[in-house]
Amino acid sequence: MRSTQIVVIAVIGSALAAWFYFDLGVYLQLEGLQQRSDDLRQWYAQHPLLAGLLYFALYVVVTALSVPGAAVMTLAGGALFGFWYGLLLVSFASSIGATLAFLAARLLLRDWVQGRFARQLRAVNAGFEKDGAFYLFSLRLVPVFPFFAINLLMGLLPIRTGRFYWVSQLGMLPGTAVYVNAGTQLGQLQSLSGIVSPPLLGSFALLAVFPLLARWLLRRVQARRLLAGFRRPRTFEDNLIVIGAGSAGLVAALIAATVKAKVTLIERQRMGGDCLNTGCVPSKALIRSARIAQYARRAEDFGLQPLAVTVDFPAVMERVQQVIGRIAPHDSVERFTGLGVNCVQGDARIVSPWEVRVDGQTLTARNIVIATGARPRVPDIPGLQALDYLTSDTVWEVRQAPRRLLVIGAGPIGCELAQAFARLGCHVVLTTHAERLLPREDPDVAELVLQAFRRQGMDVHTHYEPRAFSATADGPRCEFDTPRGLRQVLFDRVLLAVGRSANVEGLGLEELGIGLGPAGTVAVDDYLRTSVPGIYACGDVAGPYLFTHMASHQAWYATVNALFGGLRRFKVDYSVVPWATFTDPEVARVGLNESDARRRNIPCEVTRYDIEDLDRAIADGEAYGFVKVLTEPGRDRILGATIVGYHAAELINEFVLAMKHGIGLNKVLGTIHIYPTLAESNKFVAGAWRQARKPEQLLGLAARYHRWRRG
Repeated sequence: MRSTQIVVIAVIGSALAAWFYFDLGVYLQLEGLQQRSDDLRQWYAQHPLLAGLLYFALYVVVTALSVPGAAVMTLAGGALFGFWYGLLLVSFASSIGATLAFLAARLLLRDWVQGRFARQLRAVNAGFEKDGAFYLFSLRLVPVFPFFAINLLMGLLPIRTGRFYWVSQLGMLPGTAVYVNAGTQLGQLQSLSGIVSPPLLGSFALLAVFPLLARWLLRRVQARRLLAGFRRPRTFEDNLIVIGAGSAGLVAALIAATVKAKVTLIERQRMGGDCLNTGCVPSKALIRSARIAQYARRAEDFGLQPLAVTVDFPAVMERVQQVIGRIAPHDSVERFTGLGVNCVQGDARIVSPWEVRVDGQTLTARNIVIATGARPRVPDIPGLQALDYLTSDTVWEVRQAPRRLLVIGAGPIGCELAQAFARLGCHVVLTTHAERLLPREDPDVAELVLQAFRRQGMDVHTHYEPRAFSATADGPRCEFDTPRGLRQVLFDRVLLAVGRSANVEGLGLEELGIGLGPAGTVAVDDYLRTSVPGIYACGDVAGPYLFTHMASHQAWYATVNALFGGLRRFKVDYSVVPWATFTDPEVARVGLNESDARRRNIPCEVTRYDIEDLDRAIADGEAYGFVKVLTEPGRDRILGATIVGYHAAELINEFVLAMKHGIGLNKVLGTIHIYPTLAESNKFVAGAWRQARKPEQLLGLAARYHRWRRG
């Protein structure tokens, strides 16, 4: 690649040097062309084929080098060859030359520009990958935009060469025709500015918006076609109907009520959805009890007398329900009714783009937001249905601790619940078909969690694929296919944690023509719109991130676009997405990790700080784990961060803020952090990054200066 770049630079440099040394530009001025027009026409009459070939080649060179003169060359084409032949030559020569300039810019500058301004260009790149042809066509239709600048700019952006060529061929045709036609009347021209008058420029500007207008009209036609089979109500009871009162639905309803829209919120079960009743809240309450039990077992580590730990499992599970009960008023019907939300309980089915039927009652609204969440996936394994299996939805009903608990699935949910039950006195066997725990995280992260699990007496098996369940005299049994052959595990209860499935059944989506994505979630665009105008989806039912905080984040975009999309729409922002797994040690992450960077071929530098050296962690008896940050090569811009250790989910937020607002490691290092705190680990990893890049030559000069000062 580098040798090719050198050759291209040499060719361009030589051509430009010759151009300016021999003052070739003087031949491409309007006055000179007018003076020589008769001689040129006579020469063309004597050598028609050669004249056409030389003109074509020269035009390609002029446009490829982006030197002034293309406009005069176009006039010359009309003057020499007439309108149709001149238009043919100029149209193809200008497009070929533009493509060569485009390729030169791509070869010489694109990698550097994209690397240097990756964050700033992310949105531009995404837009051009999707609509680059429209943008290019619009620019080509307006001669006021310098075509040579467009050629060079497009070379830096993600548009394919073939598409660039044919769009340029079509887009430049109207302007080319105007100039070629003017060339046929060369003797009457006084200046280039006389070719394109203000009315003509206005016409070109109107022509430039045609692709955008056509796309808008196409969308309107498609929308009318989709809505043609439905009868639109004359009036609407609500501005918005929200289906599902989980994290996404509650936030959507709250936002709508806050901006004084009339909103109805429909929930078929319990307000608060999974997060309150079966997910985040109960699991963290259980994890807290389990952690306290573990601390009691570690009493001697803190200079205390050994403690005999007795777990009252029913009391633990009752505490979980008390925590839910204490938080439930935040998500209650009473609270949301007081905020102006009409809360309805029942099964919702969308019967038209504006109507939702709930237990025989039909509600109408201008827009609908689907926020029905997801549920635990139950795999199709022989013998499973005969068992009283547990999921993250039903485990909270257990009041008797199982002596032997089999957990299938080692993602965040499986790991969190497995460790909690192990600390509460159960013998836990954790299995996964994957090669490691937490497969979305880096191998060193998974290894640290695995070591902690095994120290606490858990049996952990990777590459275990469940084959069948059966009953034996010693209790239920599961057979696994493993790299070492068939293996059997006896258990008292089994907990399934193998993923989640979107709640899309019974909503009437298929009848409306609303499609699903590959993951079984509702298919939405960048604005969270479904394929049916006026219907949006957010949260777990839409994906791609099944987190409570992401559901709330998406709810803002879905609601604002539904209510105000006619004025302005907002693309949902996935640029900085954090998450955490609340095991011990905790795992928290934002942005890229090493595995992602390798898979996507993103160059990066990795800096790591081991928390075992942190004063506060040592004082708290929690000196384990690490902070790992990925940065751009040679720069302090943060691409991602992973923290494994005590309170990692709290510590990661500094990096979330830094990434969101473009704060680099140098500024993190220059920020005062309270001593002694765990947050100092974030400053120390920034210090490690700076230390690895200290200016050795400058420090050598400083050492010599200080020796001189000492005499």
